[in-house]
Amino acid sequence: MKPQEKGWLKEYLEFRKNLFQDLTQEKKTSHPEQSLYRIMQPTGLMYGQTVGHINHPMAEAWNERDKMKILLAESLISSSLLFHNKPVNTPEEVSEVFIKSLESIGNFYNNIFPELATPTKTLFGKKRSALELAERILEKRIDRATSYTGNFWTSFFHNSLLFLDVFIFGQWIHTNADRIVADFFRYEREELRFSVVKVIAAAAHSDQVINFEEAKLLEYFIQGTDLSPEKRKEALIIFDKGISIDDINLPSENSWILKKFFLEIAILTTWADRKVEQAEQDFLKLFCDYLGFSEEDLENSMIAIEGFVLEHWQQLEYLQDKQDYQQVSEHFIKRVSKVAERNKGRILKEIQDHKTVMQLLSKARSQELTASEADQVRKELMMVLKTIPTFVIISLPQRFLTLPMLMKILPRDLFTEN
Repeated sequence: MKPQEKGWLKEYLEFRKNLFQDLTQEKKTSHPEQSLYRIMQPTGLMYGQTVGHINHPMAEAWNERDKMKILLAESLISSSLLFHNKPVNTPEEVSEVFIKSLESIGNFYNNIFPELATPTKTLFGKKRSALELAERILEKRIDRATSYTGNFWTSFFHNSLLFLDVFIFGQWIHTNADRIVADFFRYEREELRFSVVKVIAAAAHSDQVINFEEAKLLEYFIQGTDLSPEKRKEALIIFDKGISIDDINLPSENSWILKKFFLEIAILTTWADRKVEQAEQDFLKLFCDYLGFSEEDLENSMIAIEGFVLEHWQQLEYLQDKQDYQQVSEHFIKRVSKVAERNKGRILKEIQDHKTVMQLLSKARSQELTASEADQVRKELMMVLKTIPTFVIISLPQRFLTLPMLMKILPRDLFTEN
């Protein structure tokens, strides 16, 4: 499969059919927005990155543009399946939903993104299939998103807006696409993008100092947002003077995943100068309260972001220097340890149910485990942690969490109670 050649979308959908079928079953046990977050956050698409693992044997050969196109397609179709309001039980029903999803992608971008409008017929009058139209539109969308290249922050503020595509698409598929509805969603698209500007400005001003790194953020963002001239002018004023949390005026009745997006945009903005001051920490707590989130929600988002950065440190090394890596690592271990401590009883029960792990952990007290034994214990302990509700939603960094790291995270007195 070559994402730069015609027919890539059909091939990829065929390859990922099992994943999409699993999503239709997952709806019964998990909220759709939490499932969508669990899919999107580890890929980095929410942060405008393409460093996450893509489950395809040829993925390593794809460039950034190819990966972003695949991730966007997968996120849009996952959203369509997760928010599909009818049971999907057979492969035929999954295929039917695929076709409807592809039709919706074409209609969505043609109506809400006029700059990407693509005729439903070729120059020779031949009608494009839903799959062909979706493939062509996704090409155009990614061409616009990746027209700016540079460091983490350039990608962050140009490409993280792809998340808003997925969010608005999740609402769009439930509507009848008439002109009035299209006008509403075009308005929502502009307002949500402008809300991101206000969140960035509020976070950047939270310590009363605008650093060079923070000053570049809005410049990066405005270049890729397609804001109207009036909105651009207003954005510059807001970023110059700052804006209070109460004046951000995010859309009412925000969804959970949209609020998570705004919160994590704010967290990453405070990271721009590589040091989070106390005033910035206080701002994040106040912003959480404004969003209707608890401090636990803030902790969970910090775990998600720190885990993402640690997992992909080699690709994101320009985001933090080596001293900061140690700091991020320590903060992450401390946060996850708190979650593990609160769930000590659950962890102990899960471990006791895995006899082999208990035997190997007992062996490890008196002698060194072999490489295969250590890897087995690591995998089993990761599975145990994933039974904790927090880590059902948040993806844990697989490469970072070696067995020694896991032993740091698990409560020290866990095994003495057995």
